Amino acid sequence: MMINKQKLVNPENLPVIEWQGVRVVTTETLAAGYGTTPIRIQQNYIRNEDRFVEGKHFFKISSDELKSFRLSFSESVNKHTTSLVLWTERGAARMSKIVDTDEAWSFFEKMEQAYFRKATPSSNTIPDFDDPIAAAEAWIEAKKSERLALGYAERQARYISKLESHLADGITPVQFCKQLNGVNTRQINAFLEERNWLYDDRPEAMYPRWRVKAYARDQYLTERYNRVEQENGEMRDTFKPLLKPKGAAWLYRHYLNGELPMKKTWDGLFTHNTELANLLQENK
Repeated sequence: MMINKQKLVNPENLPVIEWQGVRVVTTETLAAGYGTTPIRIQQNYIRNEDRFVEGKHFFKISSDELKSFRLSFSESVNKHTTSLVLWTERGAARMSKIVDTDEAWSFFEKMEQAYFRKATPSSNTIPDFDDPIAAAEAWIEAKKSERLALGYAERQARYISKLESHLADGITPVQFCKQLNGVNTRQINAFLEERNWLYDDRPEAMYPRWRVKAYARDQYLTERYNRVEQENGEMRDTFKPLLKPKGAAWLYRHYLNGELPMKKTWDGLFTHNTELANLLQENK
């Protein structure tokens, strides 16, 4: 009987594994999360080997390196294993594209935030409350942090409200990205096609007609349908992918991480439209 391993894998509770200072996951974790088997992941890698670069998408360890790794992460290594592949965030993302199921995309997205981007908790020094000066300084710092947190929450709420207003009338991913300095907007739809958001339902035509895929529909994008009368009197169906607030936030986050397709002439500065940029940069 085949076990649905995905139920056993929660990105929130993955044990943190780092190799050469990079957070990684095992093939078994990817397989369980993507709803497949380790051998399928290995086969996918072999068939697409030219798309993966060691040190960028994965690390392969054996011999003394494997012995060293096993000392720290014994539960992640089968005792009969002679070599081990560890997948980086980029490698896990690329493999999710190759597996190409909603299950794989959904798990990677959760893992992206809950595991790869999650900061390692730092230990905080507890002040000596028997020392009046230390206690007073701790109280001041606590109040300062409280004010900053309240200020951030207020600005965040105003930003979200402004963003929702900004998107209310409907804006395409390309239109949104035109407001972001340096983005190569000609490549945005193709980029979103790779991320399983869009597909071209007329691949044989001269120009693509972008439609929203089920994975992104009503989560990141919606679609506006219309019929347009052509010069010859015939009616033509049109579809316009429109961003939802969560989709805009996703694009903006990946923009700030430098992960959108950028122009070669980009000056390295990140900006947004003036109104939202001013809102984000408020100091009070």
